[in-house]
Amino acid sequence: MSAHADDPNDRQQAFAQAAEQYKVPESVLLGVSYLESRWDAHAGMPSNDAGFGPMHLTDAAAFTGGNHHAEGEEDARGDESRPLAVPTQTAQTQEIPASLRTMEKAAELTGESHETLRTDPAANIRGGAALLADYQKALGAPLSDDPGQWYGAVAKYSGATEESAAKFFADEVYDTIKQGVTRKTDDGQQVSLRPVPGVERIIRWLEDLGLLHPRTDGVECPPTISCEWIPSGYAQLPDDDYGHYDLGNRPVSQKIDYIVIHDMEGYFKPSIDLNKDPNYGASWQYSVRSTDGHIAQHIKAKDVAWQAGNWYINSKSIGIEHEGFLAEGSTWYTEAMYRASAKLVRYLAFRNAIPLDRAHIIGHDNVPGTLPTTVRGMHEDPGPFWDWAHYFELMGAPFHPFGGPNSGSVMIKPDFATNKPYFYGCDRKNPSKDCPPTSASTVWLRTEPRADAPLIKDIGKHPTGGSLYSVYDHSARATTGQRFAVAGRQGDWTAIWYLGQKSWFYNPASNPTAIPSMGLVVTPKPGLATIPVYGRAYPEQEAYPANIPYQPVTPLQYTFSAGEKYTLAGAAPAEYFRAVTFTPEEHTVVKGKTKYYEIQFGHRVMFVKADDVQVSWS
Repeated sequence: MSAHADDPNDRQQAFAQAAEQYKVPESVLLGVSYLESRWDAHAGMPSNDAGFGPMHLTDAAAFTGGNHHAEGEEDARGDESRPLAVPTQTAQTQEIPASLRTMEKAAELTGESHETLRTDPAANIRGGAALLADYQKALGAPLSDDPGQWYGAVAKYSGATEESAAKFFADEVYDTIKQGVTRKTDDGQQVSLRPVPGVERIIRWLEDLGLLHPRTDGVECPPTISCEWIPSGYAQLPDDDYGHYDLGNRPVSQKIDYIVIHDMEGYFKPSIDLNKDPNYGASWQYSVRSTDGHIAQHIKAKDVAWQAGNWYINSKSIGIEHEGFLAEGSTWYTEAMYRASAKLVRYLAFRNAIPLDRAHIIGHDNVPGTLPTTVRGMHEDPGPFWDWAHYFELMGAPFHPFGGPNSGSVMIKPDFATNKPYFYGCDRKNPSKDCPPTSASTVWLRTEPRADAPLIKDIGKHPTGGSLYSVYDHSARATTGQRFAVAGRQGDWTAIWYLGQKSWFYNPASNPTAIPSMGLVVTPKPGLATIPVYGRAYPEQEAYPANIPYQPVTPLQYTFSAGEKYTLAGAAPAEYFRAVTFTPEEHTVVKGKTKYYEIQFGHRVMFVKADDVQVSWS
């Protein structure tokens, strides 16, 4: 019996029937599916090398690929005093791991075709149940009604080769079973897992899986997640070159203010191999695996990775890469990945006193260009399908309204499950093709308060043209958690100040896409018609010692005019980390007296000088 989205009870029924057919406790089947997909079907989203359906059955036909740092024009280091070419090296073809081939076994066990397992949620659920039962039998464990007896099979379902990763996945499943959960899926299905408060975990079955115990050489991770140490490559190269990060002494030398969220645009193992190669011109501190949330740390927090394309941000941030693809969104951004990553970010934020907000926990797509010439080439990941609201809920820092309906500032917060704006470009083989309707965390911004009005323009991203509806173009989008000053209201529409423009988005009271968010805003001081905005907060020339070249403070191409307001994220110290040598003895942090503020100027954060603005409450 196939499940159909027009009957809200079918998904629940499909779990019950599959559980009965394969003698798997329904709570176990629901718990595993929730950790993989939150019960979503992702209709039309997966390609033949992603995970499919509520059980995230994997069918990776080609386990190849590199990393998003090898695409586009962005210099991952983002420092013109030591510019790097865009990396061109890609990982070699790898053997496809079992964790990315589970659909083959599910097809064998159920007799269903790959196409049916991909597109029919009920068949997909049966495939997952068949896999769990097969894993249980292989362990010699009973097909018991007791969920605790299935701990080993659940751990096996993670696909992890490391015992700590398999245990993390299983523990998260059993925590979900214990607490229970109810959710409406991306295709309107109401699914519930009733709490089983007395559920036990027969952990001894985990020992029979014979999994690995990876290196944990002083990893900087919370103890509740699976984390191993796989060091990034660091070596002296010919012609006074070196790669591919910089030794530092943070937070003694300078405070860490940001955590940057990336997606790999590739697979876990090949991306890690690139990070291990000092010849590759990009690096990052952590990698997170999609299937089970396993984390590899490559660079200590004290050192500076070449990851965000902006040297000021790099020198004050930690970069976390997530296995997956921007355009395939939730098929790769699994619940297991979200949970592990959220625990890591919360841990790092508390250790480094980083605010848990969207001005400091930022996407790569929120990092500004350093100069007018670099704005256009900056990267777009993790993209519109990253669920920022859920991510912050998992961190224990959910987005709440603050203020009344007419507050002077708003926070973007559409309902992720039902917000499915139009995009094209998800199919790289046919980039002009429309994307299937997909849950997203963004809203489109228009020049007037009507649905057919043009998108607002980003002169940095598109100097001579308009913004695009492409999934790879953020130019006219505001994203969940970002705060903006209100520029007007008209009926169901709200306007915000964005890149020097009054920008309208649909925000009906019956289904709001933003919440009140009063706070501090900045506007040009009286008498100033316009003020500059910057992509980095560098010191004034007088702050530089004689042996360190002055780094010019160059405004970006945008205009911040009198009468406009932008939300204030906080002070940004005037600093420049001079690091152009392999050995750290000559590495220096130049600290200036100029005061900067970080503001939400557009999709990307930017900076203004404190002397140019006045601060008020709005």
